[in-house]
Amino acid sequence: PRPHPTLRVRPLTCTETRRGDQQVVHSLGDGAVHVSAARHDATFGFSAVFDAGASQEVVFEGSGMRQLVELAIDGFSCTVFAFGQTGSGKTYTLMGPLGQSETQPASPALLGLMQRSFTCLLEQSRSRGSDLALSASYLEIYNEQVRDLLSPGPPCALPLRWSKTRGFYVENQLSVEFESLEAIVSLLLQGSQRRRTSAHALNRHSSRSHALLTIHVCSRAASACPSKQGTLCFVDLAGSERVKETGSSGELSVEANSINRSLLALGHCISLLAKPRGKRTHIPYRDSKLTRLLARSLGGSGITLMVACISPSSRCLSETLSTLHYASRARRVTTRP
Repeated sequence: PRPHPTLRVRPLTCTETRRGDQQVVHSLGDGAVHVSAARHDATFGFSAVFDAGASQEVVFEGSGMRQLVELAIDGFSCTVFAFGQTGSGKTYTLMGPLGQSETQPASPALLGLMQRSFTCLLEQSRSRGSDLALSASYLEIYNEQVRDLLSPGPPCALPLRWSKTRGFYVENQLSVEFESLEAIVSLLLQGSQRRRTSAHALNRHSSRSHALLTIHVCSRAASACPSKQGTLCFVDLAGSERVKETGSSGELSVEANSINRSLLALGHCISLLAKPRGKRTHIPYRDSKLTRLLARSLGGSGITLMVACISPSSRCLSETLSTLHYASRARRVTTRP
């Protein structure tokens, strides 16, 4: 199967409206979106397009996320990744509002794909009556270092290894078992509060790292059947950005360059994977820690849902076009789960 790129167009922000930015992205219905601005007139097709009015529930139901949860229970390796320019709504789509914490939970209607998937996973495991063992690990890649977001103490760098049986894996990462919705949501919120974020000209809470939350689903079946081991991995990519636009300097600029390098490596792998199998050359997964960790989901035995997030503002046109081209290329990648 091919990845299902879905597109989410966020509303114009108050700042953009006050500034007089034009809306240059329009949904045409039926998975098509049209970009019209000076010297640009293009239409792109996706599995689904969610415009500014789409609720978090509509995105969950319309993106195929529920089916992905079921496939993970059936033993498949499933990945969801959100990508796009900084400030385009990736973290909101995956997690919901930024200010939420265990003491101040978000309103249920605003919860993102992650919490909705956890609810669905736990409901499924109860209804199937099967003996599911669930555990979670949560990592961030910051300045090309892999760090554990769940282990106590300040996040320290972990080595990334390769083995014939497991492919690329992170050594000594903490995996925490959970049985309830409260427990997994608590792990998510604790981990995301430890993520690196900074404020700059385009986004007051810009994620400065790529975060990967992996849910391991092991079905301990009756002795006659072998157990199935599936994974559901949520990837919140740091936003692509032009350093000039964000006014970043010093450490922020180093972070931006490291983010852009890993996104470039990811784009390069996707471009090569999109070629017909006979014409493919070597896929350079080793070019970045991000592509190593996503190697299995991108080109091998995984099933991937991609959520491209864009701003409709005329001011963000070049970044929006680059996200749309990126997602269109990803449509042509085939995997063999």
